[in-house]
Amino acid sequence: MVAQYITEIESGADVPRLSARGVTVGYGDRTVIDELDVEIPPGVVTTIIGPNGCGKSTLLRTLSRLLRPTRGSVVLDGEDIVRLRTRDVAKKLGLLPQSPVAPEGLTVADLVARGRHPHQSWLRQWSSDDVSVVERALAMTGVADLADRAVDSLSGGQRQRVWISMTLAQGTDLLLLDEPTTYLDLAHAIDVLDLVDDLHESGCTVVMVLHDLNLAVRYSDNLIVMKAGSVLAQGHPRDVVTAELLHEAFGLRALVIDDPVGDRPLIVPIGRTHVQIPGS
Repeated sequence: MVAQYITEIESGADVPRLSARGVTVGYGDRTVIDELDVEIPPGVVTTIIGPNGCGKSTLLRTLSRLLRPTRGSVVLDGEDIVRLRTRDVAKKLGLLPQSPVAPEGLTVADLVARGRHPHQSWLRQWSSDDVSVVERALAMTGVADLADRAVDSLSGGQRQRVWISMTLAQGTDLLLLDEPTTYLDLAHAIDVLDLVDDLHESGCTVVMVLHDLNLAVRYSDNLIVMKAGSVLAQGHPRDVVTAELLHEAFGLRALVIDDPVGDRPLIVPIGRTHVQIPGS
């Protein structure tokens, strides 16, 4: 279903390429990211992980053009993203920010329909094709039955799925998701990440920020590990995740073992009151 959805709304579209080159970003006098270089591999799921305050969300917001770097540039398909028109960026890149807020009283259907705005113009008005895209986006995230409800009447988990629907309705091949599993219980978090995996299998490039390390490892083809505004490591989870890296990045004592249900590592944290396995 996802593959058909992507094909129908963006038939023949090339997957956009995104990178940061020597990017420095801060808030006021405080520098959060300093001369960072990163290349986002096309067509795979990249997850940014790191301790609180390391610059994960700042990097995602910079890649999406919500923040403008003081030095360096973000390059989208060979062009400096700050020089592109907002509408042109929105046709290539969809963003789900952290804790988005909808206008009071807005219905779910109306919010998801806003994902189609970049495709509207005085020459191209709302059409039956847009209606179909919105309906499929609602169905894909399991919120079609909430279409007439006000967004502010929903639970946190329901709202998150509605926002993801809006991002899907935008119809881009590059999705940036800042903590897409926020407010979701584990079962619904898995549902959302399974959807992300389906989108990647259909050819989408996905970049997301996650706090849950094991979910990040399981659902990613590429990890970007950050610490203090810099990239500490980048690559496939099998090549990147080690006990030494976890201690360096997070100050975390952990065992790294084979995941019994997948081909990725599994992180087993070791707390102060737990006994480490002999020989580990």
